Amino acid sequence: MHKVYDNILETVGDTPLVKLNRVTRGLQCTVYAKVEFMNPAGSVKDRIAIHIIEEAERRGEIQPGATIIEGTSGNTGAGLAMVAALKGYKAIFVLPDKQSEEKRAALRAWGARVVVTPTNVEPEDPRSYYSVAKRLVEETPNSFYANQYYNPDNPATHYKFTAPELYSQIDGKLDVFIGGMGTGGTITGVGKYLKEKNPNIKIVGVDPVGSLYYDYFHTGQLTEPHTYVLEGIGEDFLPSTMDFQYVDDVIRVNDRECFQMTRRLVREEGLYIGGSCGAAVAGALKYLKRHDRPGLTAVVLLPDSSSKYLSKIFNDGWMRENGFLDPETRFGTVSDLISGRSERTLITIEPSARVTEAVGVLKLHGISQMPVVDDGKLLGVLFEKRVLEKALEGGPASSAVGDIVDASYCTVDGDTEIGVLAELFRRFKVAVVLGEHSKPTDIITRIDLIDYISRSTNGTA
Repeated sequence: MHKVYDNILETVGDTPLVKLNRVTRGLQCTVYAKVEFMNPAGSVKDRIAIHIIEEAERRGEIQPGATIIEGTSGNTGAGLAMVAALKGYKAIFVLPDKQSEEKRAALRAWGARVVVTPTNVEPEDPRSYYSVAKRLVEETPNSFYANQYYNPDNPATHYKFTAPELYSQIDGKLDVFIGGMGTGGTITGVGKYLKEKNPNIKIVGVDPVGSLYYDYFHTGQLTEPHTYVLEGIGEDFLPSTMDFQYVDDVIRVNDRECFQMTRRLVREEGLYIGGSCGAAVAGALKYLKRHDRPGLTAVVLLPDSSSKYLSKIFNDGWMRENGFLDPETRFGTVSDLISGRSERTLITIEPSARVTEAVGVLKLHGISQMPVVDDGKLLGVLFEKRVLEKALEGGPASSAVGDIVDASYCTVDGDTEIGVLAELFRRFKVAVVLGEHSKPTDIITRIDLIDYISRSTNGTA
């Protein structure tokens, strides 16, 4: 008998590579999709679910009748629920409330208990899904915490299985691998393996507006994350399973373009995929348009299926209510904004400078904020409000600028679309423009954006 399996777990992996044809029209390169939604529980997370549980069993960390507990956006929970059902374990999963009802229903179908927590809270908040999962582990006898954000078996799965499978399928003829960044397990494990095979292969991560990965990769600083609608990728803290030494670039995407690309992939490529897949392809196309050439071969990993998003991304009413069906106004890029503005020199200050010196610089140049830079590296932004607060505390002359540096900023580059910049300005006051080697080259405020859009609308930009 051919392709007959003893149980459903044996069918995990060996997912196909499928060439993208319509959404990549206009590109000279070749783009393949690694369609992970064809795993039995519907996502790439089936892979880590099996490996994490089997490794824990091998080490004696799971006992008969144990309860598996995990904080998840839904896909890891589905994989673990499937494994638990086959192996006779109980399961409890903690999900943020932004996750779709389909994900919750699927987990319950496997017999798991589902606990829903608020999305818009800090990771350390006792109500966050990370904190609640930890508490449940402490309260539940004979429990096992899968802990995908800190479990080295997560990236090890992709190093041992996903990456070799992909590399073999494409006969090693690969130039770029692109994937979304959530726990970081996929991009870290795949990136490590591919870099060992060929250090010239580029590893590109995709990060949604609101997550902290993009800014951290480009500056080394942790900026303030904020809420976004996309499920499955992006984070508001740094998991230990995310290793940036294997990442060459990070591309930023927003909710609208992710959801619209998801719908395009289903309708134009016939791929029954979910929102994080749309994000991966939207980010891939941005990167590939900048680096396109004949003969270049790229693979983008598509994590999960459409079945978990029917009430949201594929619901016209939901999309319309959230403004995601509206066509995105094309105002160009950050480079267009800068080139159409009167030329000005970026004023920066070193972290060792005294606060009184900073006051003089702000006053001299008539500005209300400036980047804090050390040896060409962006450390944060100094705002006049923070200087005032320090002055009111008394003794500002003895304080260094580095003591009051602020993380309330975002970073962009010249290729960042104005639509993405506008999305960022819903949360941040300023955007620092990064040039070559992530060196700050300019700073953009909300009034700069308003002025640019006004001139563009009037045909004067």
